[in-house]
Amino acid sequence: MTAQAQHPLNQALPVGIPGESPANEPTPDDAAIIAPYLKPDEAEILAKALAFSSRAHQGQLRKGGEPYISHPLAVAQTLAGWRMDVQALAAALLHDVVEDTEVSREDIQTNFGEAIANLVDGVTKLDLIQFESRKHAQAENFRKMLLAMARDVRVILIKLADRWHNMRTLEHMSLEQRQRIAQETLDIYAPIANRLGLNVVFHELQELAFQNMYPTRYRVLEKAISASRTERRELVKKINQAIRAKLEVSNIRAEVYGREKHLYSIYRKMQEKHLAFTEVFDIYGFRVVVDDVPSCYLALGALHGLYKPIPGKIKDYIAIPKANGYQSLHSTLFGPFGTPVEIQIRTKEMNRLAKEGVASHWLYKAGGAELTEAQRMAHQWLQSLLDIQADSRDSVEFLEHIKVDLFPDEVYVFTPKGKIMALPREATAVDFAYNVHTDIGNHCVAARINGDYMPLSTPLKNGDRVEIVTSESAQPNPAWIHFAVTGKARAHIRGALKHVHQHESEMLGLQLLNQALRGLGMDPENVADSCWEHLAKLNNRSRSDILVEIGLGKKLGMMVARQLLAREGEDIMRSVGPLLIRGSEGVAVRLAKCCRPIPGDPIIGQIKKDQGLIIHTHDCPQVKHFREDPDKWIDVEWGQDLDKAFDVSIRITVANNRGVLAKVAAAIAAEGSNIDDVHMEEESGDYTHLYFTVQVQNRVHLSRLIRALRALQEVTHITRLKGGQTGRSANIV
Repeated sequence: MTAQAQHPLNQALPVGIPGESPANEPTPDDAAIIAPYLKPDEAEILAKALAFSSRAHQGQLRKGGEPYISHPLAVAQTLAGWRMDVQALAAALLHDVVEDTEVSREDIQTNFGEAIANLVDGVTKLDLIQFESRKHAQAENFRKMLLAMARDVRVILIKLADRWHNMRTLEHMSLEQRQRIAQETLDIYAPIANRLGLNVVFHELQELAFQNMYPTRYRVLEKAISASRTERRELVKKINQAIRAKLEVSNIRAEVYGREKHLYSIYRKMQEKHLAFTEVFDIYGFRVVVDDVPSCYLALGALHGLYKPIPGKIKDYIAIPKANGYQSLHSTLFGPFGTPVEIQIRTKEMNRLAKEGVASHWLYKAGGAELTEAQRMAHQWLQSLLDIQADSRDSVEFLEHIKVDLFPDEVYVFTPKGKIMALPREATAVDFAYNVHTDIGNHCVAARINGDYMPLSTPLKNGDRVEIVTSESAQPNPAWIHFAVTGKARAHIRGALKHVHQHESEMLGLQLLNQALRGLGMDPENVADSCWEHLAKLNNRSRSDILVEIGLGKKLGMMVARQLLAREGEDIMRSVGPLLIRGSEGVAVRLAKCCRPIPGDPIIGQIKKDQGLIIHTHDCPQVKHFREDPDKWIDVEWGQDLDKAFDVSIRITVANNRGVLAKVAAAIAAEGSNIDDVHMEEESGDYTHLYFTVQVQNRVHLSRLIRALRALQEVTHITRLKGGQTGRSANIV
C-alpha cells in the first residue's frame, strides 16, 4: 500500500469550515486519486466529503504534528484498496467529525444522506468504547454499535481500517497509552479482522500490538530473526528451487513464494511450548498459487512426493472452508536436514480472498442486491452474535459474550458474579466446578446452567452462565472421570478418590464385580480364596487395589470376573461364553491400533497389566506372543446393534492423474465414511500410494467402500493395512 506521506493529497489540503468554498477546494480529480474506480457522480460525492472533512478538522493536528485530515484520508485509501463503495469511502473521510468537531449527525445526514450518516454514527459509537472498562454505559455503546454492524458490515470495516492506521502511528503516544491500545487491539480488533477473513489486517494488527505491548521483546526477537535470516537464506533458496522444479516436472503451472512467519506467531509458539528461539525451526513457509482447484490437489501430491508429509499435519480448507470463507490446502513436510516446511496451496482467487476476506473487491449495492459468499458469511456471523446474546441480562454481560465469540477455539462461560472463565471445548459443568475451586468441585452435586438445573456431565457452550450447587456431605463420584475434560479436574478427582474415597471406590468396585459374577451364573460368596490369590499375583495388586481399579474404571468388572472363574475350571468358562464388545466400554477396553479391528473381524482380547483389555484381530502378529498363555487372553465377540464408527487403515494405489486425490476423497465421503488421516507415497512416475485412515461401521461397510473405490478408473489396487504394516506386505481384503 502507498505510504500516506507520498500521497499527493497529503500535502496542502484545503482547510476551512463547512459551508465555505476555498480556492483549492478538492475536485473529482482529487477523489479519483483515492479511488480511481469510482464513476464520475460518485467521485463528486467523495470530493465533497473530502472538502467537508478537511474544513471540519481545520487547525487540528495529530500527535506527530501532521494535519489531522491525513488520518481520515489514510482510512479512505485503505478502503479504496478493498474497492469499497463511495458511501463507505465518504464515511471514512467523515468518521471523526462528529466526535472531534462541532459537526453533528444531522449535519452529516443533511449533506450526505441517511446511509452515510448511519455509517459515521456506527463508527463513532465504536470510538466511544473503553474496552478495559466494565461500566454499563460503555457496554451499552458496544451493544448499539453491534446492532449497526449487523445491519451493515461496512461499519466494522471502516473501524478496522481506522484502527489499522492508528496502530501504525502510535509512536507519539505514551507507553501506557500504547500498551492499553495494543491490548485492546489484541482482544477485540485483531480477532474481528480474523473472523472477517482480513488476514493482512489481522496479522499486522497482531504485529503492531506485540511491538507496542512488549517493545524490548519485539526488538530482541526481531534481531534474532535478522541474524538467522542470513544463515537460513541458502536453505530457503534450496527448498524454493526444489518446489519449483518438482511442480515444473509435474506440469503444474504455479507461483511459489517463500514467506517468513510473523514475529507475534513465533513469540506465541515460544510462550505456549516453552521454547527458546533456537528451538523454533519452522520460521519459514512457502505459498504455492495455482490456476484452479484440481491443480491444488495435484500440487499437494507432487510436493508430498518431494518431501514426506508429517502425519496429522494436512488440513483441507478447500473442501471444508473456515468459518470466515478462507480456503487453502495446508501441509507440513519433512524438508532437508529434517527442517519442517509449511506449505500452503491455493488458487489465485483463494489467495486474494485470504488477504482481503469479506472486503475483497467489495461492490456494495443498495436495494438488497445479492451479496457474495464471503459477505453472506460475514453477515451470518454478525447475526449469530446477536442471537447468542439475545437473552443477556445486561450490557456488561453482552460485552463479555462478544469477546467470547471472538475466540472460537475455547469455551468461555460466566460465574454467577459475571466473571468470565475459559475452558477447553467439550468441557462440562464438573470441569467448571474444579476450575472455580477444588473444594467446590469436591462437594458439587448439580449445576444451574442459564437458570436451569442440569447434570454435572452437561457440556458447556459459549456464553453459558454456570452456578454450581454444593453440599458439605457430597463427595466426588468415580463416574466423573469419564466426562471430565480438563487435566485439573481429572487430577483432583483421581486424587480425591485415591486418598479420601478409597473405601467408597472399593465398595463400588465390589458391587460391579458381584454384578458381573452373577451375570455369569456364579454366586460371589462361592469364589474361592485361591482364585483371588492367583488374580492378585497375576495383576501384582491386592484384592482391595483390584476392586478400587474396577470402581475407577481402570478395569472392567466382567473381565476380572472371568479371570476369577478361570481358576474354577474349564467347564465353567465354556458355559460362560465370550465377552461381548461394543467399542464404547471406555478406558477399560481398547481397540488395538496395530490391527484396528472392526465389527465383523474375528477378535480376541489381550489382558494387559495396567492397561485393561486390548482387542486384536485373530490374524494380528501381536496375538502369537500371548496366545499360548491362557492367563493373558480372553474370548471376545462383537455385540449387536453397534452404533459407533471404527478406524481402519487402507492403502490405495492410483495412477498419477490430475485431481485423483479429490476423486478418491469424494468417493469415500459418498459412502458415508469420514477421513481421519491421509498421506501419500510416490511409487514411481506413474503411480502413487494413498494411505487413508477412514471410519466405517463394520466389515460390510468397509467392503462396500472398497467396491466403490475400485470402480474409479485411476485406482489399480486397494489394500487394508493390518498388523502394524505400512504398506509393503499388508493383508488384502
